[in-house]
Amino acid sequence: MAKLLPWVMMPSEWILEGGLREFRWAAEIGANNIAALVTLAPILHHADRESGITRLTYDDFELITSLSRTKIAAGLELLTERQLIERDPEGRSTYKLSNFNPSIGWAKFPALRLYRGRRIPFFHELNLRKRTELDAMKLWYFIAARRDNEVNLAKATYDQIEEVTGIARERIKTGLSLLAANSLVHVEHIPSRQSEYGIANAYRLPQIDASRHMGTVGRGLTKHDDLLEGL
Repeated sequence: MAKLLPWVMMPSEWILEGGLREFRWAAEIGANNIAALVTLAPILHHADRESGITRLTYDDFELITSLSRTKIAAGLELLTERQLIERDPEGRSTYKLSNFNPSIGWAKFPALRLYRGRRIPFFHELNLRKRTELDAMKLWYFIAARRDNEVNLAKATYDQIEEVTGIARERIKTGLSLLAANSLVHVEHIPSRQSEYGIANAYRLPQIDASRHMGTVGRGLTKHDDLLEGL
């Protein structure tokens, strides 16, 4: 496997266009949908920055994610069916990110700082039996896709999150709490345009541009009024 970088390029248009809504919680399929989003992460992490092609064996996936081989296979199958990856573009154990373009249509996705050795500890904590785990995975990808590079934050109302991800409003907080408890997302409080004294939530991925946070970019938020629309 290639050396990990601090962040990698993630095709993001499919997320912003509502693609995460297809990852639903239902009998039998819910666990496979979590597995699909889990297996997508190492594919992103090890993809070539020019071609979008990754070479990973099942042993690699198992070590990184702790998923069983059955769930790895199910996850990869769903990613293929939903046209997020192509299988075997350069032979066995290779995967190509669909619609990968290093020039446009991508967002930063955290990589290096997620790992301890060759494992992602958060994935080893998942048991694929809870709807909250699926919500958390969807929120994680949504926040990465929505993140604004200027202020290193993703800004979205609960209504916007529900519309794009399909996560019911009453479940969003629980999903965010799971991410926050595992240090995958920090919730920041920013001025709201709806009220002079109002506060809105924004979301930061601490593994990306760690030195750029509310203490360093907070004063610049008022210069990005267009980013506060609806908050």
